[in-house]
Amino acid sequence: MTAPTGAKRGKITRWLRFRLTLSYVLFFAVLLAGIGIFFRGLLSSIQRNEIGAVLEQEWGGVRGYMAIKAKAGGTYATVWNYDRDDAVETLAVQRLRSILLVADSAGQVMEASEIYLSLGVESPEKIRDALNLSEPALEVRTASDGTPYMLLSGPMRDGKRLFYISVGRSMAQQQAVLNRFTLYYFALLPFILAACSLLGWFVSKRALNPVRELAAMTGDISGSNLSLRIPSRGAGDELDHLIETFNGMVGRLEKSFNQSRQFSTDVSHELRTPLTVIRGHLEVALMTAKTEEHYRDAIATALQDVERLTQTIRALLNLSQAESGQMTLQKDAIDLSAAARSAAEQFLPLAEANEVALHYETRGDCAISADRVQVERLLWNLLSNAVKYTERGGRIRVMTQRSDGMVELAVDDTGIGIPADALPRIFERFYRVPHRADENLDHGVGLGLSFVAWIVRAHNGTIDVESEPGKGSSFRVRLPGIRTAREPDIRKEEHGVSNRRA
Repeated sequence: MTAPTGAKRGKITRWLRFRLTLSYVLFFAVLLAGIGIFFRGLLSSIQRNEIGAVLEQEWGGVRGYMAIKAKAGGTYATVWNYDRDDAVETLAVQRLRSILLVADSAGQVMEASEIYLSLGVESPEKIRDALNLSEPALEVRTASDGTPYMLLSGPMRDGKRLFYISVGRSMAQQQAVLNRFTLYYFALLPFILAACSLLGWFVSKRALNPVRELAAMTGDISGSNLSLRIPSRGAGDELDHLIETFNGMVGRLEKSFNQSRQFSTDVSHELRTPLTVIRGHLEVALMTAKTEEHYRDAIATALQDVERLTQTIRALLNLSQAESGQMTLQKDAIDLSAAARSAAEQFLPLAEANEVALHYETRGDCAISADRVQVERLLWNLLSNAVKYTERGGRIRVMTQRSDGMVELAVDDTGIGIPADALPRIFERFYRVPHRADENLDHGVGLGLSFVAWIVRAHNGTIDVESEPGKGSSFRVRLPGIRTAREPDIRKEEHGVSNRRA
């Protein structure tokens, strides 16, 4: 027998295959021993029942052949009535009298065979107690030589007189059969267990083959190829469940590794340019600045770039914590209509300064269970982009309403729009639409919509975007709504500033 590859360096008792085989053998040892004990008891019970049936027949034979006669002095004697010339009757009576005891009601023995005397005659007290029984009772006694006998003892009525009779039968032959059965069965038991051990050893090997194959396949998975998955065996058993669980774990590890790599890539990509700019400003100042004012201007410019760099790092860290599950949501019942109205009011001055009309509408009860800080961040990012990319004379509309148990937030603008090929990527980190490269705009770092997408996912919602270049964009956020104690508010509220007023 060859040892498993992964267990060659350990003791054989530590092998899973050995432990499975040992458990298999121990189980069968207990099972077979129990079966042997059960059938031995069953065989013994059958033998006793058969001997008991024979004794009942002999009890009837005694009553048929034996009579009790009174003698002088108030004593009694047994008389056997049978044809002494008939060999069959003679043999039957001899067999009946071979193990027999007859006593009167006072316990005086009238007839007792030699074998019965070797078993021990009952005391007068025991005989008197037995005469009170309604039916004869079976009893097993052992002779001095160790031979077991079964006795059927009880009262027998002859007219008005009551006598005690006990007939017996040797159990030597039955005991010999029982002993042979026990000897043969338990002598064969070690060989049966040895065969079970061999069978269990090979069965366990076959059962553990899928586990070894699984271990071999998992050995191919490393940090560089976490995309590998172990194919299911299609058996629907515990091993398939283990494979499914393992693949899920590898998927989570892959996601975590990808997030770490993406974070490193994003940091190196986004920090390279600001650091280069800062270094350039400082080098130019060192080489060309001649007055204190020149140095101050260079330092001020560098500080602005450092501040922007700090904001980028802070935003990137927050987003990475959110996507990795380290940011815990503090959910509470909030009114999305009130939150949207408050956010729109904060952006009214900026919209007015850009000559953009900003309207917001609330329709009905828009209560949701959400993290207020994250909802405000979502609103701020959507409104910030809408105001930033809507040209003068444009319009922005913010609306909240309830529909089919969901609360919908809509932010529509008439801005410059998003090309169709860029729509699938606008929620990626650091992605910025190429056509928006306007020198007069602060385009940020490209993390705002990434935050929006995460916030929506974290609240079990959905977000959809429709946009056309030159006609504007429409963002639709749907979040699970909750019912509040107050009646639904069906009125429509509109607020805002017009182009004329601006």
